[in-house]
This record gives sequence, structure tokens and C-alpha cells, in this order.
Amino acid sequence: MDKAVTFPNRRAGWRAGAAALAVVACVLVAWLFLRGRGGPPAAPEPKVPVATTEVRQQDVARYLTGVGTVTAAASVTVKARIDGQLDSVGFVEGQDVKAGQVLANIDPRALQAQLSQAQAQRAKDQATLLNARLDLQRYTRLQREDAATQQTLDAQRALVAQLEAAIQTDDAQITYARVQLDYTRIVAPISGRVGARLVDPGNIVHASDANGLVVINQIDPITVLFSVPEEAVPAINAAMDRGQPLPVVAYARDSNEPLETGTLVLLNNQIDTTTGTVLLKGRFDNPHHRLWPGLYVNARLVLDAHESALTVPAAAVQRSQTGTYVYAVDGEGVAQPRAVQVERMQDGVAVIQDGLSAGQRVVVDGQYKLKPGSKVRELAAAPATAPAGGAK
Repeated sequence: MDKAVTFPNRRAGWRAGAAALAVVACVLVAWLFLRGRGGPPAAPEPKVPVATTEVRQQDVARYLTGVGTVTAAASVTVKARIDGQLDSVGFVEGQDVKAGQVLANIDPRALQAQLSQAQAQRAKDQATLLNARLDLQRYTRLQREDAATQQTLDAQRALVAQLEAAIQTDDAQITYARVQLDYTRIVAPISGRVGARLVDPGNIVHASDANGLVVINQIDPITVLFSVPEEAVPAINAAMDRGQPLPVVAYARDSNEPLETGTLVLLNNQIDTTTGTVLLKGRFDNPHHRLWPGLYVNARLVLDAHESALTVPAAAVQRSQTGTYVYAVDGEGVAQPRAVQVERMQDGVAVIQDGLSAGQRVVVDGQYKLKPGSKVRELAAAPATAPAGGAK
């Protein structure tokens, strides 16, 4: 009885196993069939969102930059030219003074006495000369009458000449004494701003003193000294040959704020072989005193304020081991890398020498998500702006 029950259950298990194998076989056959036909159609690749802009043909400024130091257009250390006691000063520290303005006075009494002495000596010699000339006239008349010898006449003529020479010496002494007396009034040799007073009234000053009384710096106009690489000399000379003054713009070191605009007044006549640079000097009107002696600035020499060039934002330019490139977007919205030759970067703008044409669209943001042939979805364009650098 037990065997009669066991056989039907075993047959049912075989049927279930066979059915499972049939299902697996069908799935395997279907998978092989689909695989042979390339599988189901792939989902379209999503478009990559990127920001783009247009390559622009525009006027840009060609310029050179260098770190500069503001220097006074003229600087004079005012010193005493004679020895004496400083009586008074006629300036306030830090004020502007004009050329010829009295800055200090030295006790003049000793020199006034010397001038008076020289004038008195001239008066004495003048009186003696007058008497000698009268005697010469008498001796001349007596000699015609044979009442005086020729020797006496010659001696009197020599005396007159001697006294005339003495008068010339007296005149020179008076002139010298007046000059020395003028030196007791110390005047400003140039217009500018005075610094700290170095000597107080009451002190004895000497012509040999090294420090002087005060320093005057001319700050309006003012100059900036800066250097550029020696390779720039031919371009600077070519720009100067056009006959127009080259603008120089001084910028603040920390904020890149333009402070003043001037002109180039010096291209040094030799290159510094130790640094491979050449010294330049710009001259600036400085009515608001935004430039100050000793201040460090960024100096920009504009060689051509209106050079036509292809430009893109500097962010569009990427670098690889083979050089620089940009992602250019074609009319179907496909981005492809394109090798470009960048002439220079300035003010966030890249000047393109080769590799692009005006009107092409390039990616300026989102390049890291791209690969060659990626379809893109263009976001708001960022226009390329002309680099600043011309005169204000």
C-alpha cells in the first residue's frame, strides 16, 4: 500500500522540474535572440547644461604691465650755504611751498657788518682815486710847461691805475658780501611739499651739514618708475615711433583701481643685464595726490589702445599636455575640443591668435562635464568684454 502512494508523487515532482527547465530555456533563448539583434534601443544621452558665449572681433588694448614705485618728479634737500645761528623758519611741516618762498632765516648781523665794511672801503678808495686823478691832471699840465718831470707824471698815472683796480676789488668784495648776506634767507628752490623739519630755530647750522633743514618733494606732477622685460623694447620703440605720447596708467596694488593716467617720458638707454629688464618712467599730473612718493603701484603702458582682435573670456580656455584648447559648439549643439593659440591674457579676456573665427560659440562654464561629441544645452551666454587698459 505504501508503494502505491509513493509513485504518483514522484511523477508530479518530475513534471514540475521539467516545467521549470522549460521556462529557463525559453528565457535563455529570448536573451540570446535579443543579444544577437543588439538589445533594446538605448535611452538617448542627456544634454549637458553649459554656459556659452560668442567669439567676438573687437578693439582691445595692447599693453605691458610692471610693478612700479612712485617717485617725486624732483627732490631737493634744503641746506644752509653759510654758517650761523638759525633765527626762524617760515614753513609748516607738510605744507606746499612755492619756488622762492622764504623757508628759514640765519642771523645776518655779522654779514651785514662785512658788507658795510666793504662799502666803506670802496668809499675811501673812491675818494683817494678822485684826488689822484686831480693830481694827474696837474702833473700833466706842469709837464707841458716843463715844471714837472716825466717820471713824476708816470708815477701819478700808475697810482691812478692802482686805485682804479682797488675800486674793482672793492666792488667784488661788496658783491660777495651781498651774496653771503642773501644766503641768510633760505628760500625754496622748487615748488613742492616740505617734509619734517630737521633743525629747530636756535641751532647753529653749517654749510657742511649733511642732513640739511628740510626736504622738498615735487608731487604734482609726479613720476612712476617701473620695469618691463627686455623683449618688449622693440614693441615700445615701434609704438614711440608713431609720434604720439604713450599712455601710462597707475593702478592700486591691492584693488587694481586706476589711480592716475600719465604719459611715458623715459625708455632707459640700456637694459639691466642682471635682471633682463628695462627701466621706464611715466609722468603724471597728480592734483588729488592719489600718488605719493614711495607708493608701490601696478603700472600699465598702453602700446595700442585700439587693436582689432578675436576675444573670448579667459575661462573658456583650457590647458592640456598638448597645449590650449576650447570646447566649440556647432550648429547641432555638439561640443568638440578645438586647439587654439592664445596671444595673451589680460583683464579676464583671452586674445586668440589662431584656431577660432568670429561668431563661433564656445563653452565658458561646465567644461569638466564634457567629452568630445557631447550634446549640450546652452544656458545664458556670457559675452566676452574688451580688456581695459587705455587711457581714462
